[in-house]
Parts: sequence; structure tokens; C-alpha cells
Amino acid sequence: MLHFAKKTAPGGPTNPEADVMVSALNAQLTHHGATDVLRAAYQAVPDIALVSSFGAESVVLLHLAAMVKRDVPVIFIDTEMLFAETLVYQQEVAERLRLENVTVIRVDDISAHDPDGTLHQRDTDACCALRKTVPLQKALAPYGGWMTGRKRYQSAGRTSLEFFEVEDATGRIKVNPLARWSPEDVSDYMDENRLPRHPLVAKGYPSIGCAPCTSPVTDGEDARAGRWRDQDKDECGIHFVDGKLVRVGQET
Repeated sequence: MLHFAKKTAPGGPTNPEADVMVSALNAQLTHHGATDVLRAAYQAVPDIALVSSFGAESVVLLHLAAMVKRDVPVIFIDTEMLFAETLVYQQEVAERLRLENVTVIRVDDISAHDPDGTLHQRDTDACCALRKTVPLQKALAPYGGWMTGRKRYQSAGRTSLEFFEVEDATGRIKVNPLARWSPEDVSDYMDENRLPRHPLVAKGYPSIGCAPCTSPVTDGEDARAGRWRDQDKDECGIHFVDGKLVRVGQET
């Protein structure tokens, strides 16, 4: 099994060693499932964390990851603008799955940057950066990789998503074990394993973020239509570095 030690190439964050490893892993695991991807991720990147929003579909990856390695570090970002239901659900899922290493991160000096809590009304990108992107990058600093629950079907920008990626700006490995899952796969897995569902899903929220920027969707709408509705925005920014979408897929 290939093994990755976090390195930064001289003169910049590009990591040729990681690029080679990621290409090899994607080729090796082309016809494999999420559990094999997780096992490979744990072996190739021992210092890996799982980042979870504890949103509508998050419980699937959390369950799979815990089945393979229960003490995997799980990072949850509390933006202090989440739905109360999300906070309760986070605790419920962590207890139900017996997750042993969950870290809740928040911005230490939020009042200095958004004293009245209205930044999201003026600049949603700045608000997402303040409350999510910057805290997450700090939390990920000790790790050589991180796992996400992203899937190809979720948006046009994710249709070529691979299991393994490399972040150009950090050299960090990103793993997407559920990249090729369909909505039916997610639903069936939840049913078969009797996993608790986020309470807002039944109220018309198939994708759940911060309360001020998330609205219900109607029949026929895209699942993420309720995120930043009526704005030219469909990503919070944690999958962007320096304003650019992190590479999806590798050149061969």
C-alpha cells in the first residue's frame, strides 16, 4: 500500500509525491466501494481527519468511517448560525455511532469581525470564510488529509469527483469515499442500517447549512437549491483555496 507523509515541495505547496499516490489509488480503487476507499485512506494517510457538517446525509460517511476506525478524528464546524436541530442531531449521531474523537470548532473572536451577526446579509462569501473556511483550515493544519461526504450527483461542479484528490495550495490529500454513490444508495444505506435522519429533511431541507442561508426546496428543485437561494453561489468555500475550487480529478 502506498503511504503518504505530508510534504511541501520547495518553492510552493505543490506536492508531486501526493499527485502520484492519488493517481495510483484512484486507478487501483476504480471498481471498489466506499469501505475499501476508507481502508486505503487510513493506510495511505494515517494522519487523516473526517470533516462533517452533520447535515442531511452526513450520517452515512460517519457510520462507514466509524465501522472501519472508530477513533477517526471528526471535525465539526459550529458556525454559531446553525439550526438548533443540527446541534441536537450532532450530539445524537456522535452518541449513537459511539464516535470517540469529535472536535467542535468555532471562531474565537467572532464578535470582532461580525459584531451584530449580519455579515451574511452583506457578503455571504465573507461570512462563510469567517465562520467556516478559516477555522477549518486552522483545524486541519496538523493533518495530512481529510475526508468529505461529497458526491458527484450533488452539483455540476462535482460530476467528475474522484475518490482521492490533492489540494494544490496545501498539498493535503482529500478523500471522497461516497463520490460515486447515488441518492438511492444513500437512502438505502440509511434504511438498512437504521441510521437517524436529520429532522429538517422531513421538513423539505435536503441540504442543510446555516439557518439564515438555507431554505426548503420544492418538488422538482435541485437538492441544493435552498442553499444561498437567489444568489450566484452554491459552495460555502471550504472546498476552495485562495478563491479557487480545489482540483476535482487528477491529470494522467
